[in-house]
Amino acid sequence: MSRFDVRSGHARRALALSVLAAAVLVAGCGQEAAPQPVPLPDEVTFASVGRYCGMTLADHEGPKGQIHLQGQAEPVWFSSVRDTIAFTRLPEEPRDIAAIYVNDMGRAKNWAQPEPGTWIDARKAWFVIDSDARGGMGAPEAVPFSDQAAAEAFQAQHRGRVVRLADVPDRYVLGPVDLVLPAPAASSASAARHSAGH
Repeated sequence: MSRFDVRSGHARRALALSVLAAAVLVAGCGQEAAPQPVPLPDEVTFASVGRYCGMTLADHEGPKGQIHLQGQAEPVWFSSVRDTIAFTRLPEEPRDIAAIYVNDMGRAKNWAQPEPGTWIDARKAWFVIDSDARGGMGAPEAVPFSDQAAAEAFQAQHRGRVVRLADVPDRYVLGPVDLVLPAPAASSASAARHSAGH
């Protein structure tokens, strides 16, 4: 009997494995990998540290941000929305972004530390920029809202303009930071009073 005789056990197994491999290849042809599910937002803990400042998020007032990267279990944290947007614009940062979340300040009742459950998809948010609101380390903030009317109400009280994420100018998030409040001066405490208009 020849070693390639189909009656031999080795030849039958090799033939069966070849047929199985071919069937798997044919079944997979033309099909793309299933899209990965979008990760849900995490909540800030005492272990959440801002990417650029290296400090815990609890040490900073105002809205925060988080970016989930493909293949990473933990989000990248930001002590301000401004820093969150800057991350997406800097060429040296990763491009494999799965999700971007920011605090919805229309739902948050506490400006200094927005409550759990106030995260929104930054790509769907409205932002008030050039207002008198300060976040992070006293820098001008891009204040996010899920509702355009809430953003416009905040703008009416704190000046600025309402834009979508793609319309936030690079200079606003990447340019030099003016830590001097515009006149009339407004503190983050006055920004916290914006919730009275909700």
